[in-house]
Amino acid sequence: MTNLLKSCTAALACLSFATQVIAAEPLKALGKGEGAVSIVAWAGYIERGETDKNYDWVTDFEKETGCKVSVKTAATSDEMVSLMNEGGFDLVTASGDASLRLIAGKRVQPINTDLIPSFKTVDERLQNGPWYTVGGVHYGVPYLWGPNVLMYNTDAFKDKAPTSWNVVFEEQTLPDGKSNKGRVQAYDGAIYIADAAMYLMAHKPDLGIKDPYELNEDQYKAALDLLRGQRKLVSRYWHDAMIQIDDFKNEGVVASGSWPFQVNLLQADKQKIASTFPDEGVTGWADTTMLHADSEHPNCAYMWMEHSLKAKVQGDAAAWFGAVPSVPAACKGNELMGDSGCATNGFDHFDKIKFWKTPVAKCTTQGECVPYHRWVSDYIGVIGGR
Repeated sequence: MTNLLKSCTAALACLSFATQVIAAEPLKALGKGEGAVSIVAWAGYIERGETDKNYDWVTDFEKETGCKVSVKTAATSDEMVSLMNEGGFDLVTASGDASLRLIAGKRVQPINTDLIPSFKTVDERLQNGPWYTVGGVHYGVPYLWGPNVLMYNTDAFKDKAPTSWNVVFEEQTLPDGKSNKGRVQAYDGAIYIADAAMYLMAHKPDLGIKDPYELNEDQYKAALDLLRGQRKLVSRYWHDAMIQIDDFKNEGVVASGSWPFQVNLLQADKQKIASTFPDEGVTGWADTTMLHADSEHPNCAYMWMEHSLKAKVQGDAAAWFGAVPSVPAACKGNELMGDSGCATNGFDHFDKIKFWKTPVAKCTTQGECVPYHRWVSDYIGVIGGR
């Protein structure tokens, strides 16, 4: 954990000056593929049909390009940053709480979008996302996006969707007559502090929180206090999607922030699971495929970025993960997604999602804010009971 904190601190030291990053020169022209491409990715993001033969967007790419795909699964954004700092990978599917750190730390390189013809098909809401575009320079291409939903057991809630995140933040008796203590989970990542801040925006407006990722000392302390209280309720801090699925199936967990990926898999397994957008809103992620500054296989990497934006790949990947494709054309005519899949997964809720972004010391809403390296060390303390 010490190395992680060091890497976070080092990358964030210059993050306040992210707009002053001097971009290296992006690739000018594509050459022949190098025969391989390695990707750090979230679980479920790069599928080759091993879990379900219907979900395979790797095999055809390898046949067409000769670039053999290898994948390293990462469970958290901090792990992704750490792996990219170590090097040896070509690409990473980075969420917004990691992408600016990677840019500031010069671990990723600018992208020449002219070499990626399908970039023009990307949702206009994402084409210049502030989580991967600095000073007008693109440091990747959008992949998938989606909300952190409240997943719940329908038996425990008597088939009535909870309307507030209070079911995971405050001790209470649930509709099944039992306490929520020991039956809820929280995310094992420092960015979860923003979920607490978002909850406080609705329930303690006097704190004056305008952005859950931009907190002054008093706002930050209030969020940590809420999380310390929550710790008494939490049975596990989750980061592994498959372990969370098992906890809902076999360990009596009935409510937690989650990804649509887990919801979809549990429902496919006929479990009594549903999800909802509580009244306070939701956080979410918009993930970007970014190219390592020292990539050994840049041509194959560019070929993969183009492949990743094909409408069929976007639709298949979004269907598998329960996400929203970054290419709107994927929302229609995809056999796996279905024509209602994008709406189900939140396509029309873009403006209601508070997307993950890296907290910085110099912030727009109030000047001075608590930077991310503090979030990391303090959240470790919360989980450890401090």
